[in-house]
Amino acid sequence: MSESTPFPEIASELRRAIDAAIPRLRRITDTKATEPCAPGKWSPKQVIGHLIDSASNNHQRFVRAQQTAALSFPKYMQDAWVGLQHYNERPWEEILTLWQAYNMHLAHVISRIPESQRHVPCTIESPAPVTLGYLASDYVVHLRHHLAQVNAV
Repeated sequence: MSESTPFPEIASELRRAIDAAIPRLRRITDTKATEPCAPGKWSPKQVIGHLIDSASNNHQRFVRAQQTAALSFPKYMQDAWVGLQHYNERPWEEILTLWQAYNMHLAHVISRIPESQRHVPCTIESPAPVTLGYLASDYVVHLRHHLAQVNAV
C-alpha cells in the first residue's frame, strides 16, 4: 500500500486488518492484557489504547484535511496520552469494542475521501508536510505494526 492507493482500497485493507485481529485479541484474557509485552514496554491494553488514540487523532486529520487547502495539526504525545487514560484499568472487552467500532468508522470515512483531496498537504510532527493520501495509507501500516506487537496479525 502506498500514498497513491485508492481510498476505498485503503478502507478495505483497514477492515480486513480489524476483522483478522479481533478474534485473536479476544483470546487474550483481561489479566494477560494488563501485563507488559516485554520489560519497559506497553501491555496489550496500552497498545490497543494507543491505537484508539491514533484513531482519534487521525479521524480529526482525515476530516479536517478535506475542509482546507493545507492542514497543520499538533503533535501527538503518545506516552502522555496512554498514561493519562489509564488503559490498564479498563476492562479488556471495553477497549476492544471501542477500538473495533472506531476503526470501522474510520474505514467508512476513508472510503469516502474524494480523490481530489489526495494531495492536501498535512503538517503534523515535522516541518515537511505529507499528503492526506499518505496519512490514510500509513494509518493502516501503523495499525498493523502495533497489532503485531500483541500477536494479533
